[in-house]
Amino acid sequence: MKWQFTILVAALALAPAAAVAQSGEAKVSIVFDHVLPNVPGKSMKGVLVEYGPGGSSAAHTHAKSAFIYATVLEGAVRSKVNDGPEKTYRRGESFYEMPGDRHGVSANASATAPAKLLAVFVVDTNEKTLTMPMGH
Repeated sequence: MKWQFTILVAALALAPAAAVAQSGEAKVSIVFDHVLPNVPGKSMKGVLVEYGPGGSSAAHTHAKSAFIYATVLEGAVRSKVNDGPEKTYRRGESFYEMPGDRHGVSANASATAPAKLLAVFVVDTNEKTLTMPMGH
C-alpha cells in the first residue's frame, strides 16, 4: 500500500498543469476513496486541489469526522487554520487539519504559477460532503 501511495503522489505531481483553472476557484477532484478494512466505519479519501495562478478556495470547514493531512505537490500554497498564523507551504511540505477546524485561507501563493496539493482525509465512511462553506 505504501508504494501505491508513493506512485499516486508521483503521478499527481507530474499531471499536466494545463488541467488547472487559470484563475479563481480551485479545481477539486477525488482521486481515491477506500474503506479502511482495519478501522470499521472509516475511509481514506484523496482529494487533489489544483490552483491556477492567483487561485483560491473560499473559507471552509470539513466533515465533522475528518482528519486531513495535506501535502503540496507543486508550487506554494498559503493556508490559515483556525486562529493560527497564515503560513506558506512549498512543494514537499505538509500540514494537517483536525476534526472541526476552520480553514480560513487556502490559496495559491503565486500570481503567475499553478499550485497543487493532495489532501488525504480519514473520515467516517458515510460522510458524503467533505467541504462546506464557512458558517454552515
